[in-house]
Amino acid sequence: MKTREKIIIYDTTLRDGSQAEGISFSLQDKLGIAMKLDDLGVDYIEGGYPLSNPKDKSFFKEIRNLTLKNATITAFGSTKRVDKKASEDRGLRALLFSDAPTITIVAKSWDFHVTDVLKVSLDDNLRMVSDSVKYLKSKEKEVIVDAEHFFDGYKGNHKYAIKVLKVAQESGADTIVLCDTNGGCMPHEVITITKIVFDRIKVPLGIHTHNDCDLAVANAISAVGNGIRHVQGTINGFGERCGNADLCSLIPNLVLKGKFSCLRDSGLKKLTEISRYVYEVANFASRMNQPFVGSSAFAHKGGLHVNAIQKNKNTYEHIAPESVGNARKILISELSGSSNILAKVEKYNIEHNPKLMKKILKKVQDLENQGYHFESAEGSFDLLVKKILGKHKGFFDLEDFRVIVEKGKDGKSITRATVKIRVDGIEELTVSDGDGPVNALDGALRRALEKFFPSIRNMKLMDYKVRVISQKDATAAKVKVIIETHDDKDIWGTIGVSENIIEASWQALVDSFEYKLLKDEEIREA
Repeated sequence: MKTREKIIIYDTTLRDGSQAEGISFSLQDKLGIAMKLDDLGVDYIEGGYPLSNPKDKSFFKEIRNLTLKNATITAFGSTKRVDKKASEDRGLRALLFSDAPTITIVAKSWDFHVTDVLKVSLDDNLRMVSDSVKYLKSKEKEVIVDAEHFFDGYKGNHKYAIKVLKVAQESGADTIVLCDTNGGCMPHEVITITKIVFDRIKVPLGIHTHNDCDLAVANAISAVGNGIRHVQGTINGFGERCGNADLCSLIPNLVLKGKFSCLRDSGLKKLTEISRYVYEVANFASRMNQPFVGSSAFAHKGGLHVNAIQKNKNTYEHIAPESVGNARKILISELSGSSNILAKVEKYNIEHNPKLMKKILKKVQDLENQGYHFESAEGSFDLLVKKILGKHKGFFDLEDFRVIVEKGKDGKSITRATVKIRVDGIEELTVSDGDGPVNALDGALRRALEKFFPSIRNMKLMDYKVRVISQKDATAAKVKVIIETHDDKDIWGTIGVSENIIEASWQALVDSFEYKLLKDEEIREA
């Protein structure tokens, strides 16, 4: 059997993706996404520009404390300034201080940008590229050079654009990436120009495409078809303006259509999961018709299509949805809208009990109609299934809780939560102040439970997000609260839905604690 040729996957969701309008990843968001990307099996994770803001600087410090199985962390920056030595340039020094083993620097390859944006001579720009690469290589770093605006630069002044690549090559660059930064290239242009570059440049080449003409994935695949083996993109195509090449489409196209190797282990089957995870972290609604990973990507509705798909799945599906971690939906069936949940039910080995299966699916449907969504709330889903199966154990009972928000004359707000619970007949009353109602409730519940269940000390609330379910109801609308929690082994999400944001938050918070306690008990009994 012929060995599949390897394509290097370089993810820039944390840097390029965060430049999308409406996205502002927190430090914990970035760390969580990085761990998911590593689990997916990408080769490089671009963490950001350590000189641009304290958050990116902190990311590189914190990521050192996490164990990555597959990915190499890269720091992104630019070539040195024209009036500084490389060793004195703040940007290059910040890249080195990040302690990332791989450094990616952007180099201007379009003469128009050199003269009109950088305001330096063409020769000065070449020296900036050369000095920067040589300096970083002298510090024993792997250096990737992103040739910004390369395709536009080639069309404007092909001799200079190639000269920039040659200078980077001669200075020791390990990989040179051809960038369609404005996203304006056509696939035939990418093919023609890439072929020419291959005749001139001998170091490994990469491709970085933007989606302004809705061709980012097509252009990247065109480049791979002409020899490029390093591909950059973002999860869900997030990025500035119209976004970047969507790795959720690019990767399965390369693996399933192009017969290349991209991700390690069983990463391809985790693609839908990470797509929806990143949507939730970004607080964006997922795109239903997104190829491969969208909830409608394998949905079939009525007539001849359903009849055919029931006889042979290949009649209206170009791949098996399970290959990318997605699921088939037959929209007119009694299971309509819930097939994404079926895969999660399989681990309970209840396929042989259709009545029980139907009961679970009916409950999920009812809850989804109320606004629940379990793709990012695996913890709540597991608790739901356990309750239906009779395997759920209640660790505590709520007597009551109260949240008070007061604002003093000094303008400062004080949030105080009081929680009364009962554990094995023992009543516990605790009070906690917090930065907000959820933080206060978390603190009060944690204090009440710690004496009975010490293991909860190592669980922490990572993220909290609220989304209005029906905007037409304005301030009376139901809200969906998603809480993400982690301990030293796992990350899990839980959900609550109510017209009252405090009640929805409490539901999600209780599920989070119960999931942790059940998980720990199962580990002890295993």
